[in-house]
Amino acid sequence: MSAPCRTCRIFLRNGSFAAALAVVGAVSTPAWADAPELAPRTKIHLTIMQWMPTKGEYVPWALGGEFVVSEAGAISVPVIGTVTVGNLDKAGLAAEIAKRLQSKIGLVEAPETTVEVVEYPPVYVVGDVTTPGEYKFRPGLTALQALAMGGGELRETGSEPSQDNITLVGELRGIDNGQLRSNVRIARLQAEMSGAKEIAFARPLNADPALVAAVQDQERIIFSTRANVLARQSKSFAELRDLLNQEIRVLEEKVKAAEANIEAAERELTGVRTLVERGVAVASRQSDLERELANDRANRLDFVTAIMRARQDISEATRNLEGLYDNRQAEIATELQSEQATLEQLKLKRATTERLLIDKLSATEDSAQRAGEAVSFTIIRRGDGKIDEFPASETTALMPGDVIKVVLRRMPTTSDQPVLSSRSADPKPSQASQ
Repeated sequence: MSAPCRTCRIFLRNGSFAAALAVVGAVSTPAWADAPELAPRTKIHLTIMQWMPTKGEYVPWALGGEFVVSEAGAISVPVIGTVTVGNLDKAGLAAEIAKRLQSKIGLVEAPETTVEVVEYPPVYVVGDVTTPGEYKFRPGLTALQALAMGGGELRETGSEPSQDNITLVGELRGIDNGQLRSNVRIARLQAEMSGAKEIAFARPLNADPALVAAVQDQERIIFSTRANVLARQSKSFAELRDLLNQEIRVLEEKVKAAEANIEAAERELTGVRTLVERGVAVASRQSDLERELANDRANRLDFVTAIMRARQDISEATRNLEGLYDNRQAEIATELQSEQATLEQLKLKRATTERLLIDKLSATEDSAQRAGEAVSFTIIRRGDGKIDEFPASETTALMPGDVIKVVLRRMPTTSDQPVLSSRSADPKPSQASQ
């Protein structure tokens, strides 16, 4: 029996710590390459988008939604009918649906199609386990981890886990929650950077739905608030430019009026000068006209200066508006880079904590007590219309819908064999003893 299974038994004797090794991710989990990604009873979400050049955006199709892979390994999509999933992965199924839609409707280009797994079929843990039952499947799940989810081996008594192990399990859950929040925050920042109208969150697996919904709602509120602030600021600058343009139009009308007054005053002044030279008009009349002409010219100059200032203010408002978006993009890029670095640190911390928990479980193993027991795994799997049953090891990767049977067997030890004493070995006492 390998070490990880013996260690998990010690840690999982108490049912309250049944999920300890389930929290520990794929520390040494083999690849899930041999199993089909979309097994029967897998719930998927189909998204179909079409680029609309007239609108300049992608428009979703009503054909999308959630589908469940049937026992025969197929899904029924409107318009194109039954699509066999078989051993296709998500990308392969999306490409097959897009190709069939293009052929069926006669599109020039195939629509953008994506397939995401919403929920895998559960696995069932039965046999000599503390809490047999139905458990949520995740890719990479092994027989050993299924035993951990089932509460460990069924035992009447057992030692309590150490305080250090309890702390490490709590730290792992805290790190998982931190990764969830970081991933949701990164999705929000990416949506802000791309100018999207809403956030496209990835569907996290093996996470508390209530916590996921709460975190996503918080990020949606932040996303909406920041978008509203940016919209109000940009609207203020746009309104300021409109007001300045209106002011310029009014000033230009005043300039035209001032130029008309100047022309009229110049004509009148020319006539008065002629009359003054002939002695028909007094010189004071000429002086009054000259002052009025100078005043009109000064007003015209003031209007032209005001127009120049308004155009300068428009240029400044335009720069502020463009700088508003540039500064916002720079701010989002900085936050995104910082959050991605935080996520990488959380991943590293989780890997370290996992390794430390495994080492501590191994260090606390009671080898003398464990030497007399062995655990065997049997997997019952349905496929191709028949049911197969075969033995498995601790690292065997499970498939969705598998039933794993755990059997605890007592192995014979030397203590179970009769041992001859020194007295019985020598039935005839020696002459000296007599």
